[in-house]
Amino acid sequence: MWVGTTYYFTWLDGRFTELEKSEEEKGQPVWMVHSGGFYRVEKQKAPQPLPLNLHWFRWEAALTWMSGMTLFIMVYYMGGLMINLEESRISNNTAIGLSVGLLIAGWLVYDLVLGRLFRSEFVGATVSFILITVLSWFLVRDFSGRAAFLQLGSMFGTIMVANVWMRILPAQRRMVAALKEGKPPDAAEALRAKNASKHNTFLAVPTVFIMISNHFPIAYGHRYNWIVLSGVVLVGWIAARLIRRA
Repeated sequence: MWVGTTYYFTWLDGRFTELEKSEEEKGQPVWMVHSGGFYRVEKQKAPQPLPLNLHWFRWEAALTWMSGMTLFIMVYYMGGLMINLEESRISNNTAIGLSVGLLIAGWLVYDLVLGRLFRSEFVGATVSFILITVLSWFLVRDFSGRAAFLQLGSMFGTIMVANVWMRILPAQRRMVAALKEGKPPDAAEALRAKNASKHNTFLAVPTVFIMISNHFPIAYGHRYNWIVLSGVVLVGWIAARLIRRA
């Protein structure tokens, strides 16, 4: 539900962007057909008056993250599967502490790199991929192959849910509050929320691939599994770009 909703709204926003660029179609609604009905969708940056009922999309993200982390904790933390049982460099408890620290650090680094330091999408993506490649090498060195893959996937999932609850929803609430006071919404904040949603569409595809990777020993058990892991991320980004334009 979460991934589908994210891609739907990103696709819809893309269609409106195309309409805004066309002098002939500027201001036109997007027409869709589904389930035997026709739907006419309009984009309003400052609706007057404000609708009585606004539909918020937030719990799909929270439930996805909570269920995923519950499984990760039960199977890997409590099951002692974070490390290789033989010749491990660290203990399972140390691996758990490292895992939790990386979940928090991942969001902070992402927010710094893509949210504050680099305004260029290409530069931000390049720096992000370099960091992911280094992180992949680090993870497979100390974690078991399966745990390393799922650790990166859980970091991506944490970034995505943090984007929803810490960047997108607060911005939307402030936009609604401004409209209720008769003030125009902050366009810059709306753009930041839009970018966070866009980033989520690129994180979603590699996250899905990574989360099912424990079924494929050829991936996590490969001699150069850190290259495979970072390669999966890059392929996922390319796939996400194609899906967004579909």
